[in-house]
Amino acid sequence: MEDELQWVQEVLSGNKQAYAHIINKYKNQLYATILRMTKNPQDAQDLVQEAFIKVYNQLGKYDQKGPFSSWMYRVAINHCMDEFRKKHYQMKQVEVNDEKVINPNHPEIIFLKKEKRRQLERLIGTLPEDERMIILLRYVNELSYDEISDLAEIPLSQVRNKLHRAKKKMRDTVKREGGYFHGMSCGR
Repeated sequence: MEDELQWVQEVLSGNKQAYAHIINKYKNQLYATILRMTKNPQDAQDLVQEAFIKVYNQLGKYDQKGPFSSWMYRVAINHCMDEFRKKHYQMKQVEVNDEKVINPNHPEIIFLKKEKRRQLERLIGTLPEDERMIILLRYVNELSYDEISDLAEIPLSQVRNKLHRAKKKMRDTVKREGGYFHGMSCGR
């Protein structure tokens, strides 16, 4: 976090090149989050670029009361939600290509990981937008409930409720349809 604060101060002092450190640190995580929201790689790339521009333009508003990453995600997610509302964004189903992160020497492992990811993406994709965002922030970005509450600007109790409802919907779907995530239906 100290590095981030230093980079923010450098950018605000006129060293625009320091912003590259922030981009490099967060680009993959932010892209993964937005890709899971949009289900469209090109849209996700565009939104990540726009989000980083928005974060850059609002750096002076960062008050250092919480982690920089939470503030940055709030700005980026709010930007995406605004764009979704403006464009009446239609979610599209595409598969996330994860061949680059899977060991190609083990075909069984490749198949199982792809199948697990495909089913999880499908399960998450069936959730309403607000619940999907909370699931992604909690389990993909590993944010705390408090950070999600701040980021989404909703009470902590709503974060817990939405997360509970989302997991229940996913478990119910797995119970009804079966599949790789049968363990989820046992309350895990």
